Amino acid sequence: MNFKEDFTYHVYNRSNEQVFYTRENYLFFIKKLRIHILPYSDIIAYCLMPNHFHLLINVKKEAEKLINSKDNIYTQELAKSIGIMLSSYTQAINRQQNRKGSLFSHQTKAKRLNFNKEEYLRNCVFYIHQNPKVAQLVDKIEDWEFSSFPDYIGFRNGTLLNKELAYQFINIDKKDFYNQSYTHLEDKKISDLYENE
Repeated sequence: MNFKEDFTYHVYNRSNEQVFYTRENYLFFIKKLRIHILPYSDIIAYCLMPNHFHLLINVKKEAEKLINSKDNIYTQELAKSIGIMLSSYTQAINRQQNRKGSLFSHQTKAKRLNFNKEEYLRNCVFYIHQNPKVAQLVDKIEDWEFSSFPDYIGFRNGTLLNKELAYQFINIDKKDFYNQSYTHLEDKKISDLYENE
């Protein structure tokens, strides 16, 4: 992952098995987002699913700072922090579930979405929030606790998101956000939100 200041990325990772077993696991991961993501980026949207997660982030200047490792390799702070976050979460789940090995099955991906910014960002926010409904975990998007959607529609007053930045990026009226969030996204628009794999 290579992050650039003031660019927006869809960050995601999936497992072939369950990642979140209990409500406390989800809340623990959200605490880790505060520690490992917020110092380097604003979170525009997120959704934690039983076997994967999605983040939409806008990178701050601090994330582009480079550090020199023991092997003389330069690593970006945000990419390093994401790795630490996932590794420490995996260790905690391994202890809880008495399991060993990797929890996430793939490398974390980060798709830059700054081209044609407004449409791509809007689609990404809608897509991220629609995940639990599409997966038939809930009947309504707002019923999934572990996404940013309840914050956007005023069901919750969380501090994890930069909603004002999001509204500016996606150019959508706050009052119309709920209705537009249920907009059906075509497969092509969804595939544009992912890296070519």
